[in-house]
Amino acid sequence: MAILVNKDTKVIVQGMTGRAGTFYADQAMRYGSDYVGGVRPGRGGSKHLGLPVFHDVATAVKETGATASLVVVPAPQAADAMIEAIEAELDVVVCVTERVPQHDMTRVKQALEGSKTALIGPNSQGILTPDQCKIGVMPTKDATPGGVGIVSRSASLTSEILANCSAADLGQSTTIGIGGDALHGLGFVECLKLFREDDETEVVVLIGEIGGREEELAAEYLADVSYEKPVVALVVGREAPPGRRMGHAGTLSALGALSASEKIAKLRNAGAVIAEDASDVVTKVIAKKNG
Repeated sequence: MAILVNKDTKVIVQGMTGRAGTFYADQAMRYGSDYVGGVRPGRGGSKHLGLPVFHDVATAVKETGATASLVVVPAPQAADAMIEAIEAELDVVVCVTERVPQHDMTRVKQALEGSKTALIGPNSQGILTPDQCKIGVMPTKDATPGGVGIVSRSASLTSEILANCSAADLGQSTTIGIGGDALHGLGFVECLKLFREDDETEVVVLIGEIGGREEELAAEYLADVSYEKPVVALVVGREAPPGRRMGHAGTLSALGALSASEKIAKLRNAGAVIAEDASDVVTKVIAKKNG
């Protein structure tokens, strides 16, 4: 099992004929993911990478049976692309586009209300269920199937910790990057709930950072339920100066956001096992699996 995507997931790519869309669609198809078509207004009826291209998402879904979409379009058009996919009732939409305007994301959040769609991103590394399905830009060479679920706000740390887990024979059920922007789709809480319900996931690794309330909300959720599965949490940015942006829009330690140390304390008090750094994550996971 896995969360959100598996070998039966059929994927279309919005923006597939562009350079980035071509590259990441080709990578995923070579990995074995079931990509069934692309969307590019004005290019309907053509083919790209051997797949049919459609003028709009609704037609692509009708003709291919797609259940998921990868959005790889420029930031000014990204919100409209996500909303189109939501209105087409796709199960999963992954947006890797960076710098989507926040006022545009408010429209996307409104479209998500009451919909069946799980949105990952924007500014996301995507989602990967090893040997079954990749949607996004996450590297696959170090991924192996297993019982560790990973949910993260940091793309670089995700890649490092995934590789460390595989090197220690700790395969992954699903790895998901929720995105680095302040306004996004699925958060830590929703992913924790999905991993809790997944029979294959034995341990969850949560990778957080400064800025926003994702870690705080995760701690509140863990404190309110009997989670039953170990959660190993790493929160980076303990040395970050208050009020300074560190890398991307989501990591802005301001406007009442807790510091990294405060987030760590809340997660620890909620029952999460705290890793001191990236290299310590595997040590903590092994200890919980063997304990």
